[in-house]
Amino acid sequence: MTQDMRKYARQTHVRLIAGGLLLLFVVGDGLILLFYGPGAAVTGLLCMLVGLSPILLLSVFLVILDWVVKRANRD
Repeated sequence: MTQDMRKYARQTHVRLIAGGLLLLFVVGDGLILLFYGPGAAVTGLLCMLVGLSPILLLSVFLVILDWVVKRANRD
């Protein structure tokens, strides 16, 4: 029985990133809501989304680039 360690590492990275984002948005924005109110929580949520948008765009670009390279190297 062999295990694909690259698949396992990729899955672990995805889970760690998802958990970190979940903590950032739920705990971070929850604390803002608790201490400052709903108006500040909405502003904090918008700021977090705007701050993460360059990372998201870069990640999408890299996934598309990886897909193109894999299709080109299929020959």
